Amino acid sequence: MPLVRLRALPFRSSLLRSAQSRWWKQTLNSLPPGRRTMSWKSHGTDNASLVQALRDNEIVTSESVESAMRLVDRGYYARDRQTAYVDAPQAIGSAATISAPHMHAYCLELMRDSLKPGNRVLDVGSGSGYLTAVMAHMVRGEGGLAVGLEHIPSLHRAGEENCRRDPGARTLLDSGELVFVLGDGRRGHLESSPYDCIHVGAAATSIPSNLLEQLARGGRLVCPVGKEGGSQRLVCVDRDRDSGKLSERIVMGVQYVPLCSKEHQLGRW
Repeated sequence: MPLVRLRALPFRSSLLRSAQSRWWKQTLNSLPPGRRTMSWKSHGTDNASLVQALRDNEIVTSESVESAMRLVDRGYYARDRQTAYVDAPQAIGSAATISAPHMHAYCLELMRDSLKPGNRVLDVGSGSGYLTAVMAHMVRGEGGLAVGLEHIPSLHRAGEENCRRDPGARTLLDSGELVFVLGDGRRGHLESSPYDCIHVGAAATSIPSNLLEQLARGGRLVCPVGKEGGSQRLVCVDRDRDSGKLSERIVMGVQYVPLCSKEHQLGRW
């Protein structure tokens, strides 16, 4: 969940613009050159045009990701529907955001081979519920399950309420293929493990051992790693299907809010 937006008080507006500018510059500079060109430029006026822009800009490259993103209207998950389709993060309260559409798309493409029908996925820091709903569409059927894990009670409620408003996600809630759990994301959710895919939407100083232990053989975990406000990298961890050994690689530079305690997160606001 990149970027925390300051509350909209008049004397903070210039500080907000300055902070956003610095953060966008840092994030863009950390991306590979080919990815800088179209990141932050995939805007739409509605969900269909947003997804088409991501496809045209070759950020969305697979049919499975495109289809799932078309099924989940971002407008149900952002606070302001008028800006929901802008390729930028949007504040959702409690020092959290819904990530920029291009960042969601990058992560979904990175995880797509682990988001097959019948698979289990854990979304740590589910926030608005948007990405959890998209992944739920990708794993639905054949016993598939998407679990959204959120430690802030108001965000936990909001994520489920957003999905209730979204007709496509509501059916997944009703069928039990999409669930939201209140808990510390650093501990994971043992009850529904192991997971074929784990997405972490906040930066950890190191990947929590509980999450690694809950990753299934043949599974993939995607997590930003780095210090709060410092250099961070999006890390992809795979567990070998045969040996169970873990391997990791750095995908690109990013900037996310920290994976931390509830008290620390709310204190940042």
